[in-house]
Amino acid sequence: MNASVISALAALAGATVGGLTSVLASWLSQRAQARIQWLTDEKIRRQELYKEFIEVASRCYVHAIQHDTPDFPGLVELYAEISRIHVVSSPQVVTSAEQIGQKIVDTYLEPDKTFLEIREMIKSRSIDLLQSFNEACRAEFAALRAQQF
Repeated sequence: MNASVISALAALAGATVGGLTSVLASWLSQRAQARIQWLTDEKIRRQELYKEFIEVASRCYVHAIQHDTPDFPGLVELYAEISRIHVVSSPQVVTSAEQIGQKIVDTYLEPDKTFLEIREMIKSRSIDLLQSFNEACRAEFAALRAQQF
């Protein structure tokens, strides 16, 4: 074989390997950026969902503490939020949200609380219906952060 042909083939092979390496590096970089963007968007979406759930559950719980007649529109909204949580959340978050819904429904069957009883519940922290939900959400967000890096 001619030396110039070998030289040309070596140059062509080098250019091909260099080009493929560049394309592969770009593809991997773009894929990593897309994954990070998706995880960031997912985290924001869940934060908004959990915020809405916390607000609805808090309103329903306060109503249940003060009344023995259920707030059906509020309960429908609460269970709609729980259904949305089912779609995107970890099993721990789902279980915690369902327990909160059950506790709110059960609270309607208890006697109404007076202001002094509510004050005592606040002092003893027994009014904190959302603690386990908050912990489950923090654990889920920690797992999402771990997936980013």
